[in-house]
Amino acid sequence: MANALPSQAEGRALTDGNRFRILDGLAAAILRHLPATLAILGCILLWQLVVWGFSVPTFMAPGPVDVIKAFGENAGVLWTNFWPTLMEAVLGFIFGNVIAVLLAVWFVYSPLAERAFYPIAVIIKSIPIIALAPILVLLVGNGIAPKIIIAGLICFFPTLVNMVQGLKSASPAMLDLMRILSASNSEIFWKVRLPGSLPFLFAALKIAATSSVMGAIVAEWIGSSYGLGALIIEATYNFRSPLLYATVVIAASLAVVLFFAVSYAESKIVRWKPTTEH
Repeated sequence: MANALPSQAEGRALTDGNRFRILDGLAAAILRHLPATLAILGCILLWQLVVWGFSVPTFMAPGPVDVIKAFGENAGVLWTNFWPTLMEAVLGFIFGNVIAVLLAVWFVYSPLAERAFYPIAVIIKSIPIIALAPILVLLVGNGIAPKIIIAGLICFFPTLVNMVQGLKSASPAMLDLMRILSASNSEIFWKVRLPGSLPFLFAALKIAATSSVMGAIVAEWIGSSYGLGALIIEATYNFRSPLLYATVVIAASLAVVLFFAVSYAESKIVRWKPTTEH
């Protein structure tokens, strides 16, 4: 019995310590995001005051109150059109980045391939997406395929550039050491080049996460009857400004969620980042 009492006291002490650590972490997170939260709330309040003060017509610029009402009145329409855009953005993000990473690895190990195909990637990047969308519709039809391709193309180039740079950033001294230890090319890749390229890769993935949503919406502007992009066009032409603003808020929120999802994955996967020289 005497031994049980200290054990129970130690268990309570550990539980209290864990609780305090959780509360400290929560408080630190709140304080870290407090300036951004206050700035966003201040902008929303200023927006509403401007709309009220200048009596701006709702069809021109609805206030936040009107936008919130639009969420409630059009919840079913917004929800129905949200899922196609999410699927297009995520699939485009996955396919575009996977292809970019594979090409980057090929370019690093084959300078001839880099000299031959890297300029083609630059040329494709230089074509405006809004001009490329009708061409893809003519080639692959008006289904979901052109939307995924366009979202993937927007993600592709930043990841390709960053991944090539990251794979080439391996320390020459480390590469020489691995060769002295008779390491194969695959061992050098998995143990040196790939870990060193992860900070570069995730920097590009965070850009691609938000760009994929933009690509999916732009693609939906070209001959689509579903998705947030199509809903934006429909609301604009029918002067349904509250619905238009509500759709834009959902699209922006989706991009932010994808950005933070990639940031969270980075915090769990990347254990090393290059030092910044001053």
